[in-house]
Amino acid sequence: MGGARSRRLLALGFLVELFAIANLAFLAVDIFLAHTVNRFRAWPEWIPIGFSGVAAPALAAGLWWANRRGGDWRPARGGAVVGVLAIVVGIAGLLFHLESQFFQTMSLKSLVYTAPLAAPLAYAGLGLVLLLNRMVPPESLEWDRWLALLAGAGFAGNFALALLDHAQNSFFYYSEWIPVGASAYAVAFLGMVVLRPLDRALLLATLATLAAQVVVGVLGFAFHLHADLTGPGGGLRDDFLYGAPVFAPLLFPNLALLASLAVWDLWRTLPMDNPEIRGDA
Repeated sequence: MGGARSRRLLALGFLVELFAIANLAFLAVDIFLAHTVNRFRAWPEWIPIGFSGVAAPALAAGLWWANRRGGDWRPARGGAVVGVLAIVVGIAGLLFHLESQFFQTMSLKSLVYTAPLAAPLAYAGLGLVLLLNRMVPPESLEWDRWLALLAGAGFAGNFALALLDHAQNSFFYYSEWIPVGASAYAVAFLGMVVLRPLDRALLLATLATLAAQVVVGVLGFAFHLHADLTGPGGGLRDDFLYGAPVFAPLLFPNLALLASLAVWDLWRTLPMDNPEIRGDA
């Protein structure tokens, strides 16, 4: 029984590692499209693309090598360097985005119409996930709590992105408020999971909330795609580049997947759990 549980917990760490690798790779594509809008006017705009292009394959190679060695598998320790660098890239990107307009005028208008404020922090979040997978044992209660906290922080970023992005057209459609409210609910429920990780009713309600996030993300993707396909721009390419960001709503199911790993693990182990056994301080 203990061996099966140990293998399952190591598998969760493996899935989290795959999550980080996939997201680092996809960020390169997303940022390339975003920075194409201004034709990479400043050279630092290439930094996250280059970083993802190196970091994702390096992590994948480390993951393959660590798994190939067998035995008590753990994520490759060298990935901690990638995690730290990802945090640096994310914070630097935040400062560059603010510098683009907000720091020059320091107004609410400039905050709304500046480069996406919270977008670069996706790198910082992934960096923290990589460090978590190396610094905290997956068999501890703290691993689940930290993972839920990081996912909740990601939803807080979603809240800011949805609010500021949709404020640009003054929330022309009522449906544009849906992701704002949905992300706020996700932050609240995941915050409560961090505080009360052994509450069965709370865990069940949180899983239902995360399932709703998937629905919100899929609907948002469909709305954005429809808006771009029927946009009044100069062509399909321009509509996709300058219209609604088609991939942005997919952050909701993406983060819901990450959070569900922590909540599901708590739910599965709750009947046999003892806070002292799992290292709850």
